[in-house]
Amino acid sequence: MRDLRLSRRALLVGAATVPAFGILTRPGQAAEFTYKLATGQDPTHPVNIRAQEAIDRIREATGGRLEIKLFPANQLGSDTDLLAQVRNGSVEFFNLATSILSTFVPAASLPNTGFAFKDYDAVWQAMDGGLGEYVRAEIGKTPITTISKVWDNGFRQITSSTREIRKPEDLKGFKIRVPPAPMLTSLFKALDAGAAPINFNELYSSLQTKVVEGEENPLPIIATTRLYEVQKTCSMTGHVWDGYWILGNKRAWQRLPEDLRGIVSREFDRSATDQRADVAKLSVSLRQTLTEKGIGFIDVDRTLFRDALSKTSYYKDWKAKFGEAGWSHLESVSGKLV
Repeated sequence: MRDLRLSRRALLVGAATVPAFGILTRPGQAAEFTYKLATGQDPTHPVNIRAQEAIDRIREATGGRLEIKLFPANQLGSDTDLLAQVRNGSVEFFNLATSILSTFVPAASLPNTGFAFKDYDAVWQAMDGGLGEYVRAEIGKTPITTISKVWDNGFRQITSSTREIRKPEDLKGFKIRVPPAPMLTSLFKALDAGAAPINFNELYSSLQTKVVEGEENPLPIIATTRLYEVQKTCSMTGHVWDGYWILGNKRAWQRLPEDLRGIVSREFDRSATDQRADVAKLSVSLRQTLTEKGIGFIDVDRTLFRDALSKTSYYKDWKAKFGEAGWSHLESVSGKLV
């Protein structure tokens, strides 16, 4: 694990290193506002590196009026617990994956639709455009709000300890762990896989004991959780893209004066752009790292999987659940899905 972490840090040297503004410009005075930002990622993950940079810049730009304290790695509770805490205001800011946010705001999983995006250009066209605006508006109808543009979780790939997944037919009867997210469960069930929703903290042991044969995650997660120890191959299906929203409790957000809100959004937007670049680089470098760890990579024809999925009721069912308005935003970038 040490060599992997070193490679990740080395990758971010220069790109992720900025001066830390640790001294308040209001000496002798406490911050006017002290807020918490909770995340679920490891402290070395680009999410936390870039979030801390934003926090430092916010402290400087506000003259010490706003102090945000970062709590990574689910220190303040599980994702489910933290979603409840940001809703009631006991945590002011929280970084959450769109796939999990969908349990509270169903429209949040629109960008998680299977094989909707062919590449990152399509992702950012959608998420920085009409689709992202639509999802943010839906989130804004609840007690929480988004405080910046979306961050990157990555494209999800399929790993296996048994069969090689090269074409849709290879998924038939394949026992694969999926997170307890309806979008992902229904995708693999539609392709005749044996989809098993299992919590993330049970993933490694489930693979180790052969409860499931495989799983699906972005490469940075596959690497940092050492899944290469219990998996043999990785098929580059890129079947789903997932992002992170930095969410704010609405009451806590409105308590901040307008000028401070502007600074917060500006600096988290800047860090979102930096974090996106970090994940893109990691997705390339980690392929080499994981190959050295023993994982065999398989490049697949993704159109075969999308075509197979389109012959099921998957897209039709989700269009009915999301409604015409949201689905039209998705198809404006993905092309016709139904």
